[in-house]
Amino acid sequence: MTLLIIDDPIILVDFLTQQIESIENRVEESIWEKSGYQHLKTIPGVGITLAQTILLETGEISRFKKVGDFTSYCRKVPSKWTSNNKTKGKGNRKNGNKYLSWAFSEAAEIARRFDDRVRSYYTRKAARTNRMVAHSTLAHKFARAAYFVMRDNVEFDHDKLFA
Repeated sequence: MTLLIIDDPIILVDFLTQQIESIENRVEESIWEKSGYQHLKTIPGVGITLAQTILLETGEISRFKKVGDFTSYCRKVPSKWTSNNKTKGKGNRKNGNKYLSWAFSEAAEIARRFDDRVRSYYTRKAARTNRMVAHSTLAHKFARAAYFVMRDNVEFDHDKLFA
């Protein structure tokens, strides 16, 4: 790596932008053939960056035997212990992958804004509970959908998600 001393900040920004684009292109080329990458982008709210994050942070999907194991790893299920309707603890809330948790929350928010079917589901859920529960439920649904998309190597289907 060469040392770069530039007086003009615009030239520096242009140089760094070129470097970032070069890195992004190499990452895109390296994961293009990976199983499930193209199908992940069919999930509402999941674009190139979120698909790459989900795919690379998940690793081999076959290591999760059930969809519940995957959603738990993504921190999309509540960690609460109860007995006789009394709370006995919260468990290990920080166990799992924080980047997958972030990715599915972002996907849920973007999909809520731009997809009509997702927005109508969110609105119905928020009317019955509150908006944070509705957001968490939507992110959980997207984590489940991503599991099946990657495991079965199929495209996303709205009808299966909101059936």
